[in-house]
Amino acid sequence: MGKRNWKEEVVVAKGNEMASDIKPVYLGRIIGNCYIVRTDIGSILIDTGRASKRAKLEKELRGAGCKPGNLNLIILTHGDFDHTGNCAYLREKFGTKIAMHYDDSGMVERGNMFWNRKTGNLTIRAIVNVFFRIKRFKPDFTIDEGYDLSEYGLNARVLHLPGHSKGSIGILTAGGDLFCGDLFTNTNEPKLNSIIDDPVEASASAKKLRRYEIKTVYPGHGKPFPMSSLTRSLRDP
Repeated sequence: MGKRNWKEEVVVAKGNEMASDIKPVYLGRIIGNCYIVRTDIGSILIDTGRASKRAKLEKELRGAGCKPGNLNLIILTHGDFDHTGNCAYLREKFGTKIAMHYDDSGMVERGNMFWNRKTGNLTIRAIVNVFFRIKRFKPDFTIDEGYDLSEYGLNARVLHLPGHSKGSIGILTAGGDLFCGDLFTNTNEPKLNSIIDDPVEASASAKKLRRYEIKTVYPGHGKPFPMSSLTRSLRDP
C-alpha cells in the first residue's frame, strides 16, 4: 500500500477568521477516534486513544507534521481510558498542554474511570480499573462551557455535554463542525450513545445542540456524519 495522501483524508473547515484542517485518526471500531486539527499556528489533538494504539497515533501525528513545539494543545472530550491513554506520554514528548473538564479530571488524576459516575457496582468497577488502567496524570488546566480556543488558532468554543460522563464536552467550530466525544456514535448508524451514565443529562445535551448550526459531527467512535442524519426523534422538541 502506498503512502497516504493528507488531502485525501482531511476535511477543510473554515471559520469566520481562521481556517483549520481536520484529520480523523481511526484507531479501531471499539477503540475509538482521535482528531488532529491543523491551524495556522500549529496543531490541536482532540483525544489520544488507548496506549496500545500509540504507534499508530504517533505515525499519524508525524504524517500531519506534528513535532515538539507545534502541537499546541491536547483536548480531552472526557476521561475514559480509550480517550486519555496516551496523554502523559504525548505531553512529555511534544511539550504540549492537556485540557479537560473539571468534572472528569479526577478520573485521570486517580486512575479511576468511575470517579464522579453513578454506574457500575463495586466489583465491576474494580475489574475495569485493573484491566483498563489509566496512566495517571494531572491536566494542565480545565475548560468549561464557552471556553474560546482562538488563542490556539482554532475558531471554536467548548460546549459542556454531560451524559456519558459528568465532564463530557464537545468542541464546536465556527464552521459548524462538532467534536462530540461519546455523546453520539456512528459504528452502525448515527445515534445517541447507548453507554450513558445519566440518560436525563444525555438527552438534555442532545437537545441543547438544536440551538446551534452544526453541519458535521465527529464522534469518538465511528465515522463523521452530517448532523441532519440523526434520527428525527432526537432532533424534534
